[in-house]
Amino acid sequence: MRKHPLAVAIGVCALIVALFGGALVLIKPGLRPQALFGGKIAVVPVNGLIESSAVFNETLIRLRRDDSIQAIIIRVDSGGGGAAASQEMYMEVARTAKVKPVVGSMGGVAASGGYYLLAACTKIVAAPATVTGSIGVIATIPDLHQLLEKLGVKVQILRSGSLKGAGIPSRPLSDAERANLQELIDQTYQQFVSDVAKGRHMKYEQVKALANGGVFTGAKAKQLGLVDELGNFQDAVKLAARLAHIKGEPTLVWPEKKGGFWSGLLREQASLFIKDLAAQLGAMPGLAFRWPASPLSQ
Repeated sequence: MRKHPLAVAIGVCALIVALFGGALVLIKPGLRPQALFGGKIAVVPVNGLIESSAVFNETLIRLRRDDSIQAIIIRVDSGGGGAAASQEMYMEVARTAKVKPVVGSMGGVAASGGYYLLAACTKIVAAPATVTGSIGVIATIPDLHQLLEKLGVKVQILRSGSLKGAGIPSRPLSDAERANLQELIDQTYQQFVSDVAKGRHMKYEQVKALANGGVFTGAKAKQLGLVDELGNFQDAVKLAARLAHIKGEPTLVWPEKKGGFWSGLLREQASLFIKDLAAQLGAMPGLAFRWPASPLSQ
């Protein structure tokens, strides 16, 4: 049976392209075929209060194992949140950065826990006016005993040890309880500083010298070594493509949203507002890497 000339031509072209791509991969080990004609860069957003690391870590694990994804951008616009959650996210970012390039992209705010998780990135890009830093730990413990007394409410507490129940709002902290919680905060602070130093390839003393809980602009953070480049999200995309050896315009892969765009957006913003309000009122349990601090923490 005689083959159609067009089909033969298409087949020959496809064979040439395949051979050319295979040859380049052999010549330059580590170069993926997708990088010849543009590759995929996944974008993982982190917005608002950080409460849980589950979804974020599951996403990173999936993207790390996906060979069609050449690089990952973590876009952060967050003042932080739970200490353990931020720490777990940092760990997964560090594991992923050993497999493929991970670029941190800072929005308006990437402070405290929002900075912590980015410290393990391959590179970090911030806008000059980004608010970042706030390396420190805070525990917000409301003291409502005077209010309860005025209301005539008395809370009875039974406990098994002198430090059990520290931080219950119905009574002030004892000296022993305060010392115990302060030790907990100091240990967590040391972990924060140590992880930033490790992720940023800095000395512990260097990070500790600027880790007083204060914030910096993106421009100042670059001078201090906390970020690598100044720019916007598109600059982060270009950097990720360069690190992954992607030629041509990369395809950005965003997380799938369930339901309609506007309904999802409104639901997400309403949820973030409620969570942020609860955190500001001191309702967030445990230690926190968070900026700004709750107004009730003074």
